[in-house]
Amino acid sequence: MTSKLFAILLLFSAFIPLNAFSADSDLPAILVFGDSLSAAYGIEEEEGWVSLLDKRVKEENLPFRVVNGSVSGETSTGGVERLPGMLSTYRPNIVILELGGNDGLRGLPLELLEDNLNKMVDMIHETGSSALLAGIQIPPNYGPRYTVPFTELFYEIAETKQIGFIPFLIDGIPQQPELMQDDGIHPKAEAQALILNNVWPHLLHLIER
Repeated sequence: MTSKLFAILLLFSAFIPLNAFSADSDLPAILVFGDSLSAAYGIEEEEGWVSLLDKRVKEENLPFRVVNGSVSGETSTGGVERLPGMLSTYRPNIVILELGGNDGLRGLPLELLEDNLNKMVDMIHETGSSALLAGIQIPPNYGPRYTVPFTELFYEIAETKQIGFIPFLIDGIPQQPELMQDDGIHPKAEAQALILNNVWPHLLHLIER
């Protein structure tokens, strides 16, 4: 089995159940809606960046609860199907949208990904929530004809929709192999605080608006 195929199978293989970290259901919610990068794949749940986000929110005494609606292996099409239920159930004030990596690893049409992301942003806005889009990049071995427009797609959606944007969720991590799991796709527990650092200023900007 090639290393690339092994990584893809790992990315699709696991399912992480929904978690609402904060017990106070009366607090407005921050919903993290993503795939394995946000679902603590290959590490303990409490080590994941979303769990660290919940702890940070509490430490800062911010009036929010964190809900993790991330599922390993999720594609943007699956996200379109699941998101309405999440919005209806948790009525979040902010949604961190982190999907697209599995679309890219499967080489799915970029037009499909763009359409699905736009649909999800529209769903979020229709509920009165704010969207924070997380940019994703895929390995360069997929070739520049696919990887370059894939990366640019997230920037274009963020600009067109005028929404919060994290340029690259795991920025600064893939360049340090010691921070990556053996599949070369998922960051280790030691990297999760760095992911939170990539997210935090953009999230705080939305909270303080």
